[in-house]
Amino acid sequence: MLPLNDTIYALASASGRAGVAVLRISGPKASYIIEQLAGKTIIPRQASLCLLRDPLSSLPIDRVLLLWFPAPHSFTGEDVLEIHSHGSSAVVEKLLSVLANFDECRLAEPGEYARRAFENGKMDLTAIEGLADLINAQTEGQRKQALRQSEGELGRLYENWRADILKASAYIEALIDFSDEEDIDETLAKQATEIVEVLVRSLQEHLVLSGRRGEQMRDGFRLVIAGAPNVGKSSLLNSLANREAAIVTSQAGTTRDVIEVHMSIGGFPVLIMDTAGIRETSALIEQEGISRSLDRLGQADLVLWLQDDVEQELDTKLQTTLNSSQCQTEVWRILSKADLRPKPSKDLPAVFDLVLSTKSHWGIEELIARLSDHLAKDSQTTGSPLITRARHRIEVEKSAAALQDFLKGSMADPELRAEDLRLAASSLGRLTGRIDVEELLGHIFGEFCIGK
Repeated sequence: MLPLNDTIYALASASGRAGVAVLRISGPKASYIIEQLAGKTIIPRQASLCLLRDPLSSLPIDRVLLLWFPAPHSFTGEDVLEIHSHGSSAVVEKLLSVLANFDECRLAEPGEYARRAFENGKMDLTAIEGLADLINAQTEGQRKQALRQSEGELGRLYENWRADILKASAYIEALIDFSDEEDIDETLAKQATEIVEVLVRSLQEHLVLSGRRGEQMRDGFRLVIAGAPNVGKSSLLNSLANREAAIVTSQAGTTRDVIEVHMSIGGFPVLIMDTAGIRETSALIEQEGISRSLDRLGQADLVLWLQDDVEQELDTKLQTTLNSSQCQTEVWRILSKADLRPKPSKDLPAVFDLVLSTKSHWGIEELIARLSDHLAKDSQTTGSPLITRARHRIEVEKSAAALQDFLKGSMADPELRAEDLRLAASSLGRLTGRIDVEELLGHIFGEFCIGK
């Protein structure tokens, strides 16, 4: 771990030519740097217009705005100085070179500002992860979810649960201390059990209500377009993406690999996958493409199964994949090539969810509207915060399992029940960074750019 007593600096805005560039300086020498560059002290949390000079040559560098945030009231919890200069490469490079001349002052590593905010108790790990998601947000839904998490809503939920577990632990520890008092034992055991029963219900509801919705919002809803060859799968992908993302020909088996397109539907991130046509074939390359298609079907959140024949049954390979114990994929059956059928609006058999034509664009807007409604229903930006990462789900499941062990166990062994509670509290503590998280820190903070 890099020393925390160093003063760090970095460009917090994007590199390259811009109207304004922002340099952030954090650490014990920030106030000294102000005096050396500006020749004066400035008022905290108030923009100050100053001419900066090179301390070695006394030559002017640029006229800038300075923002001064004395510790602990700053993002990192340390003294922080922000320099808002003109955004030319020459100005930025000169400022960086001048800062490099100060002793114990170095360029920040990726995520080091956020790491210091964590080390100084300004943010917990879930809030840090939310901040990383906020920086990377590409859709409105991602922005809303990440903002809630970065403001600490998820961390507060987990810390409240952990506080209740510690309260139950106190009762069990007291039970161990007063094991000779039968009346006290019964009362303490009952109080601890009541707390744990409520907690188990809360953790299970959190897991059930979250489902994969938070992770879908963060990583993208996985939408797979599947069907037999030449039913219009690639044409549908191109219509949804509004560009020629996939090759379309009349030859069967054109798509041999999975083609992925990222887009936003109704403000939600969606990963749309066009797959190879599923059929019996002796061609080795096409067989591999079909195998990859079936693999994506099993991992999808929603499958759009296209067919251009009203009488065609669902493919047996698709049914086998969907019937597997690990698969919970929803399937919409879509009748394609409606332009080849008479009166398409009245010609929709009950087994189909939608009829469309990519050639005439008939039904495409209705499909997008239905997808938007489906995504909105499966997502939320109000109520309790959702699980957004696999590590959150794993630790909540571990905590719930330990609490269930507590309820199943006998109070005749209070030491074992105390261990159940310790394991439950430890899992929640790892989520917020309270305990045993050193191996996670490099991975989490490595997601940030250097200026954050």
